[in-house]
Amino acid sequence: MDAAELIRKAKSEGRTALSEAESKEVLRSCGVPVVEEAQASTPQEAAQRAAGIGFPVVLKGLGARLTHKTERGLVHLNLKDAEEVLRAAESVAASAGADLEGFLIQPMLPGRREFVAGLFHDAQFGPVVMFGLGGVFTEALDDVVFRLAPFDGDCAGRMIDELRASKLLGPFRGEKAADREALASALVGLSRLATDRPEVTEADINPLLVGPDGRVTAVDALIILGERPAAKATLPPVDPVAIGKLFYPRSIAFIGASATFGKWGYMLFCNVAAGGFQGPIYLVNAKGGQITGRPTFKTVGEIPGPVDLAVVTIPAAKVLDLFPQLKAKKVRSMLLITSGFAETGAEGRRLEEELVKAAREAGILILGPNTMGICNPHGALFCCGSAVRPAPGTTTLVSQSGNLGVQLLGFAEHEGIGIRAFGGSGNEAMITIEDYMECFEVDELTRTVVLYLESIKNGRRFFEAARRVGRTKPVVMLKGGRTQAGNRAAASHTGALASNLRILDAAVRQAGVVVADQPMDLLDLSAAFSSLPLPRGNRVAVMTLGGGWGVVASDLCVENGLAIPDLSEDLIARIDKILPPYWSRSNPIDLVGEFAPQIPMDVIRELIEWDGCDAIIHLGIVGRLGFLKQMIAAIEAVDPVMDRKFLGAVPTALVDFEKHYIGHTVRLMEQHGKPILGVNLLPEENARTVMEVAGCPYKGVCFLTPERAVKALARMHTYRLWRDGEG
Repeated sequence: MDAAELIRKAKSEGRTALSEAESKEVLRSCGVPVVEEAQASTPQEAAQRAAGIGFPVVLKGLGARLTHKTERGLVHLNLKDAEEVLRAAESVAASAGADLEGFLIQPMLPGRREFVAGLFHDAQFGPVVMFGLGGVFTEALDDVVFRLAPFDGDCAGRMIDELRASKLLGPFRGEKAADREALASALVGLSRLATDRPEVTEADINPLLVGPDGRVTAVDALIILGERPAAKATLPPVDPVAIGKLFYPRSIAFIGASATFGKWGYMLFCNVAAGGFQGPIYLVNAKGGQITGRPTFKTVGEIPGPVDLAVVTIPAAKVLDLFPQLKAKKVRSMLLITSGFAETGAEGRRLEEELVKAAREAGILILGPNTMGICNPHGALFCCGSAVRPAPGTTTLVSQSGNLGVQLLGFAEHEGIGIRAFGGSGNEAMITIEDYMECFEVDELTRTVVLYLESIKNGRRFFEAARRVGRTKPVVMLKGGRTQAGNRAAASHTGALASNLRILDAAVRQAGVVVADQPMDLLDLSAAFSSLPLPRGNRVAVMTLGGGWGVVASDLCVENGLAIPDLSEDLIARIDKILPPYWSRSNPIDLVGEFAPQIPMDVIRELIEWDGCDAIIHLGIVGRLGFLKQMIAAIEAVDPVMDRKFLGAVPTALVDFEKHYIGHTVRLMEQHGKPILGVNLLPEENARTVMEVAGCPYKGVCFLTPERAVKALARMHTYRLWRDGEG
């Protein structure tokens, strides 16, 4: 009987589970390596079957209702002869009672390495396959990995490698390495079962045994039948063109405009007007009069010209009354700053649903409510709750926390990271994070995507969109609510969390999303991805002004999955011509305190031309201005005869050198396609992480600490591996 017939038969009998034997037959048909076994209907037949298999054997009670056999004493191991099998079968029959349908006999397979695999259905992401350490350590060590189905053998291989206990799959205490092909086949088989058999809601293989010869065998299995979880109601997709128009308004009406300092209707207008927005700006306030010397209209209908974007800050209870006016005015986009909707509870959720219904009837797209605003430097639009004005760039930032988003914008402005656009997504009543993802896919100006997320509304759609975007543009994400405390805070802030956090984490990594650990990582990764070429491999050359930093950077590289290759004899010979004879002749390369400007420029050229490295980190070559100022202050205090004019010119000369050096590294990157990352010697007030070089596609990038530089490079390498695998 084939898999389809077995499942059909079980359903016709009203069963919600297959027997162990039926489960294994279904899994075998999907390519899962399953133990050879025999069935018997009586204890005597069981003894005969055992003799045919060869002792020792395992005997189990067989029945569709016997799903917890070990706990009920229905599994007997290491039976050495027919008499032991007969007694075990009689014991099983007595314990199982009317639930017993027969006996299952299988060889007692040797093997100390037990794993577990299975599938289940997640309400957000659909079918998910799990693989982990099995046996008595399953719950204690909780060493499991997940993948969304469907996936192929390459993905299954990466899944196997992610297991913390993956060393157990290699040669282990005299036992051969596990058959990786068979392991991957088992996982792909579960993936195939999840997609081909919608009646299967769960499957469990425990243990998936690895024998001393490396053979992989599913020893026990269970398949559950039923209805898959109903998909959650989701919002209809929003056309990316409509979202684009919202960020490029030709005219803006501020509804709820105010003359009071600190009011949203005052701050937003001031920020937009001061930011250089070129289109008409209209102020709307029921009292009329003037605000900031401008005429104020009592209603939207009084506005003389067309309105593309309505920025609304009036109280939540009054927003619904706006739609007839906006519809009559043919307004198509609304930035709804106002809070007091779904984030406040059931009544606010009901009001938000009415709002969305009215907006759809009026043909109006809402961003928000409960948002800190948007900005588009390419359109001179800075409509945020803070007067930040980052330069135009290629990084698009969407944040489900408005405050965090605006803070990140401020950091980006300070660090020289150009911004394509920013959106505080708010409650996402109409435009969801999934819509933004599909917008990034088609937006030509977006080169890097940065996200702060606390929830998603459609997990599978987000996964598919992120994977498509990631093939051409890195997606960097920080997930809020990763701990129990953070989870509660996130749920109370913008709605319930997407799903099991481990499934979300597995899904985004499978989609190639670069996961950040903390807010500053978002900007560090944005700076690196938007400014540097991707490394082709993980080999790093380190050049440092001082030995200790080189050691620290090397340790950090190795700890983050990067390699520090030995220098080739040919490269050493070339650097011998640049550095004093007492240099270390090893990687990291210590410049032994040489301050001559040409030395680091020559060494870094030799390194980037070396085919033994894929990236370069230089430490202490830039960021020396603070150190120099301190030294000059000390000289002026103790040396009255030192030429003051000379001392005054030294900082300028250093600034010129650093500018020249950064330009040199950027041009080398353009020529050789390898990333070069710097680490500043000391923090300096006016220093920026990203430094533009006119006419070059890449930029200089210098971090304040070695760990930030190494972490950024390691994540770039991981993304490159994922993207190459996807290709």
